[in-house]
Amino acid sequence: MSAVAEVSSKPRSASRGSDRPVCQVCADTMVVAEASAFLSDNVVSHLWSCETCGYGFVTKHSLKPRSELSAA
Repeated sequence: MSAVAEVSSKPRSASRGSDRPVCQVCADTMVVAEASAFLSDNVVSHLWSCETCGYGFVTKHSLKPRSELSAA
C-alpha cells in the first residue's frame, strides 16, 4: 500500500477561527491526528488523514522549551 503526504507547518483551518485543519481536497474539518511523534526536544509532528476522501498530510510544530515557559 502506498501513501502520499504533504508536509505543512500551518494547516489550513476552518473559517470559524478553529485550530483544526481542513482537508485541502474536500474541505472536511479534521478532529484528531492519526498519529503524533516527537522529532526532537522541541519539535512534534502530526499525521492527518481525511476520513472523507483519504487525503493525508503531515504537520510539524516547534514547541517552546520548558525554560521559556517557566520564565514567563
